[in-house]
Amino acid sequence: MTQASEVLVNTISIDELQQLLKRKSPIHFWNVLTDEWFHGDMIPQSRRVPLDKVGNEVRSTNLPKDAEIVVYCGGPKCPQSRMAAEKLGKLGYENVRAFEGGLEEWKNAGLSIEKIQ
Repeated sequence: MTQASEVLVNTISIDELQQLLKRKSPIHFWNVLTDEWFHGDMIPQSRRVPLDKVGNEVRSTNLPKDAEIVVYCGGPKCPQSRMAAEKLGKLGYENVRAFEGGLEEWKNAGLSIEKIQ
C-alpha cells in the first residue's frame, strides 16, 4: 500500500526536452546534483540548484507554484532528479518534470555540455 504523501513524478524525454529548450517561454531548468556528485558538467541553458537547496531556492525566489521546472542529475541510475521532483511536488509545485536520462543520456546523444567550476 502506498502512502498518500507520495508524489507522482512526471518525466520528460530527451526529444521533449530539446523542443522545450528551443521555445522562447521561460522554464526553470536545474542540475540538482549535490556537491558530492557534481563535477562541473551542465546541460546548456540550465543552472545549478543542488537537491539539498531546492526548498531554499523556491522559497527565496518566491517561484510561482505553476512555474515550469525541469530537473536533471547524472543519469538513469542517479536518484537525485526524481528526489528533487518529489520534493518540489510536496512543496506544491505542479508543473515539474524529471529528465531521468540526465547528463549521461545527453552526452551519449552527442549533445554539448558546458563546464563550470
